[in-house]
Amino acid sequence: MRIDRSGWPFISSALVVAMVVGLTGGPLWALPFVVLASFFLFFFRDPDRRPPASARDVVSPADGRVLVAGKAAPQIAPPGAWQQLSIFLSPLDVHVNRIPVSGLVSRVDYRPGRFLPAYRREAAEVNERNEIWLDHNGQIVVCRQIVGVLARRIRCRIGPGARVATGERFGIMKFGSRVDLFLPPDATLRVRVGDRVRGGETVVATLGTNP
Repeated sequence: MRIDRSGWPFISSALVVAMVVGLTGGPLWALPFVVLASFFLFFFRDPDRRPPASARDVVSPADGRVLVAGKAAPQIAPPGAWQQLSIFLSPLDVHVNRIPVSGLVSRVDYRPGRFLPAYRREAAEVNERNEIWLDHNGQIVVCRQIVGVLARRIRCRIGPGARVATGERFGIMKFGSRVDLFLPPDATLRVRVGDRVRGGETVVATLGTNP
């Protein structure tokens, strides 16, 4: 299986320590570091996904569980009227992030902040985060990467002006986090709170037609 490139420093470091400890203290002492390297391999896995064919379908930007599905709270969302989907990623979920809908990247905004647990409501307001603004044929979709207690590193590998496709990989968050998706008010939500979703595959909403 493909491994995201952000994971190799963690994997190789754990294996090097395991080798050194194994040579100096014996195989039993090296075992915890082999287990740690195995966890890193699992965490940074990057499976292939098949996005839907319809251009109006919005796919989940991440694996995880839906925390919020409905009208966005004004203090959390960007200015304007939005619908909001929030997805919590546990350390066992795939953490590679994917483009929710094709279009042009119009903005990428990074904001430093705190490291509250990502499932808490206020995490969307105060935690460190990164926003990707997508222009899909005149309809704006905002995808916000939010760090948590364990996930303190956001990797975003696209910038303003990029043309992106639904399901395309664009970044990763390390060790437990959250993704918020803000959609136009006429979008139809396809998931509910508590649903499990798969990044790049699960259709979470359908955009309305342009006026």
